[in-house]
Amino acid sequence: MVGIELELAINLICDSVESISDIEEVNIEEARNRIIGEDIIAPINQPPFDRSPLDGYALRAEDIIGASKENPVKLKVVDEVFAGGYTHRNIGKQEAVRIMTGAKIPTGCDCVIRQESTDYGMEKVEIYEEVKHHQNYCFEGEDIKKGSKLIEIGEKLSHVHIGIIASMGYEKVKVLRKTKVALISTGDEVICGGIPLTEGKIYDSNRRMIAARLEELGCDVVLAEVMGDDENLIANEIKNIMNDVDVVFTTGGVSVGKKDIMHQVIQILHAKRIFWRVNMKPGTPAIYAVYENKPLLCLSGNPFAAIATFELMGKQLLYKLGQDPGLKEVRKEAILQDKFLKESRGRRLIRAIYDEGRVYLPKGGHSSGILGSMVGCNCLIDIKPGTPKLDKGEKVEVVLL
Repeated sequence: MVGIELELAINLICDSVESISDIEEVNIEEARNRIIGEDIIAPINQPPFDRSPLDGYALRAEDIIGASKENPVKLKVVDEVFAGGYTHRNIGKQEAVRIMTGAKIPTGCDCVIRQESTDYGMEKVEIYEEVKHHQNYCFEGEDIKKGSKLIEIGEKLSHVHIGIIASMGYEKVKVLRKTKVALISTGDEVICGGIPLTEGKIYDSNRRMIAARLEELGCDVVLAEVMGDDENLIANEIKNIMNDVDVVFTTGGVSVGKKDIMHQVIQILHAKRIFWRVNMKPGTPAIYAVYENKPLLCLSGNPFAAIATFELMGKQLLYKLGQDPGLKEVRKEAILQDKFLKESRGRRLIRAIYDEGRVYLPKGGHSSGILGSMVGCNCLIDIKPGTPKLDKGEKVEVVLL
């Protein structure tokens, strides 16, 4: 059976789901990497007053014209201001105020001289350098103006965003709720860790690996139990779990063998199958369906096939649901630094390491069942169908992970 192209599969997936619009309010300490659900407008100026950028003396520039080491100017020190404090004095001619970094500049002063250019006087101070009007002077609102848009709805909040929000006095912020994902691993051969490995069995890696990746991508993850090849049990699990999540991912049971039961599961659920089989290797037999108006993406049971298909299709599904700009697919051209000795009759994706326009192949195998050589890889090389062996120095296209 001929499959569909990857690009069409992604479009079909994204066209079948609605983006999450639910908003929740969280403490700003919990808001990093969340998607902002409102425009943030500055309620105050930042800084909220004219302030000193250094330790020294606030004064009037006209009072120290011509000051030098050889010709110092003496001013009367009328007050001292620390960060967090202020003075009610209106500073007049030939007067100065001892001031510390971050303190509010007193009324009447139009500049600050650094303390290293003075004799550090307490009652009177000698000034050894001329400064200009508004030199060493931070203006109210020079960083952020009251009423300006700081963050636009839909942006992903970084640590810098959090700092900006905190500087405005916010304690909470409105964000999109996280995408809730259920993950089911299937197969009679699969058992959980901590149980002695018996003949013919393998430990579950797909469920834990993809769960870890989902958490990295900012999702809330619901892990179902590892399930054997029983279509009725799996269908019931999906029925029970679907109301509480936005999407269900499964691994295993998607090909054409007697135990590839996800086809029967979809029939039992009366779900609408959107496609089965994608023209790519690995991950060809992926199934995508919609159940109760929610997406169900069924991935291969082979570990590399599962994670590669998730990265290509599952991540774009999450991008559409959660509106996280960081999940949007990024492709780059790179120069291959190694040989790939297999001919690619069909479209092939292989694991690799991208570094500033160069791409390297990892040591180890490239088959769908091999996971160890995926360590350290940060991209997939997308090889077009009908491509012969690849030589070192060839230009290739990579999908960044």
